[in-house]
Amino acid sequence: MPAPGPLRFRLNGQPVETPAAASRILLDLLREDLALTGTKRGCDLGTCGCCAVLLDGRPTLSCLTLARLAEGREITTIEGLTPAQGLSPVQAAFVQSGATQCGFCTPGFVVTATALLRDHPHPGHEEIVRAIAGNLCRCTGYTKIIEAIEAAARAGA
Repeated sequence: MPAPGPLRFRLNGQPVETPAAASRILLDLLREDLALTGTKRGCDLGTCGCCAVLLDGRPTLSCLTLARLAEGREITTIEGLTPAQGLSPVQAAFVQSGATQCGFCTPGFVVTATALLRDHPHPGHEEIVRAIAGNLCRCTGYTKIIEAIEAAARAGA
């Protein structure tokens, strides 16, 4: 079987062309091939949300997504959400609210919260809880994370 051709997509606003085996998962492509390590490897089962990226603007678990599915699409990682100077409003709210604890799950939460606030600028408490249901945190108990998302919404993130 011939090797697939190069994979072409937009990553954090920039065009990318890279080889990718048909079985390569997006998480490995991002972390190992493209050196974007902000997206974390947590469970490899799609249960923790640490590997969340935006695929065409929608939160997507990169550990369950074949890299080939990115062909012609837009991927945004935590690195793509971080402005050249400083933090995004969601990232700043996480820091100010003390929602980071160990920080391992934070990129997935920030990606998910960014998509939520883009689509629903003023979410209620229950809407936030539903939106982050696919993200696990073993350190915070979620209170500070929810407070951070509420603060980001109030700040107009």
